[in-house]
Amino acid sequence: MTAIRQDAWSDEDDLILAEVTLRHIREGGTQLAAFEEVGERIGRTAAACGFRWNSFVRKKYEAAIQIAKAQRQKRAQLKKHAAVSVFSGGTATAVLEGMDSRSREVNEEALSIDAVIRFLRQWKQTYQDLMRHIKQVERALHEKEEELAKFRRENEQLNKQVNEVETDYRVVNDDYKALIQIMDRARKMAFLVEEEDDSKPRFKMDANGNLERID
Repeated sequence: MTAIRQDAWSDEDDLILAEVTLRHIREGGTQLAAFEEVGERIGRTAAACGFRWNSFVRKKYEAAIQIAKAQRQKRAQLKKHAAVSVFSGGTATAVLEGMDSRSREVNEEALSIDAVIRFLRQWKQTYQDLMRHIKQVERALHEKEEELAKFRRENEQLNKQVNEVETDYRVVNDDYKALIQIMDRARKMAFLVEEEDDSKPRFKMDANGNLERID
């Protein structure tokens, strides 16, 4: 069984898709048959080939499509004229060929219906796979959004803690400055007291009970 590719379309893939589809249009075949042939050649589903053709490749080959359709119509007219010419001859061979042609048309119609059914089944599978992929992406996106919201909450908490630390630092710094100022004033006051004590006269009492000054 050919592996179903999921990678991006290359220019070569697009070219194969265009060549095969235009050939089927020119020869009177169905696009579904063309998509199946391309899918077997490049390892993709017919549904993927049909989606690629209608969404992207077809727009690049509008002129070629019109030429292929004109060639198909011309081929059909030539076959019709040839059939009329042969039948007018009244030969049994022409009748048999006409019957064989009708049988081929019936078989092609049956094959076309089968191709449509296969195409719809493959398209359903592709659609289901696409929906599963979309759900997976949505779940991953939801998880990322929750993770982002968690990081935002943590960031807000950290900012709050930083603000609290900055506030505490300013309070401690102000208290430290105030303490330094108090200590500086206390040191100056102690120095002044020592100077005042040195400037005052000192006395002592002698043996007779009189006070005498000590220089």
